Amino acid sequence: VQLQASGGGLVQAGGSLRVSCAASGRTFSSYTMGWFRQAAGKEREFVAAIGRSGGGAYYADSVKGRFTISRDTAKSTVFLQMNSLKPEDTAVYYCAATTAGSSYRNYEVYNYWGQGTLVTVSS
Repeated sequence: VQLQASGGGLVQAGGSLRVSCAASGRTFSSYTMGWFRQAAGKEREFVAAIGRSGGGAYYADSVKGRFTISRDTAKSTVFLQMNSLKPEDTAVYYCAATTAGSSYRNYEVYNYWGQGTLVTVSS
């Protein structure tokens, strides 16, 4: 499956942004989808994941209550709605897909990655 992330940009602290990830290729519904981020000089970290059917969503503690992950099967797209953004949310955001049945917070279980989209939150 090929993944194309988009929607990043510059936003002020407290603002909102939605990033998207369009999938093409094999059946979108076969994959659990995740979002990771990597800030400059830091390791890639888990942000959120959503199960194949969209029924289960998982979040990092740092974004819980502010970010919402969702998927549109008809459009083969996964979204990350980010509200109440903070400067520490500044990073390149990557979408990823996995067929694994668990360990969604572990980037090593993801088989496919998008190219990343930069989100910058100014203070």
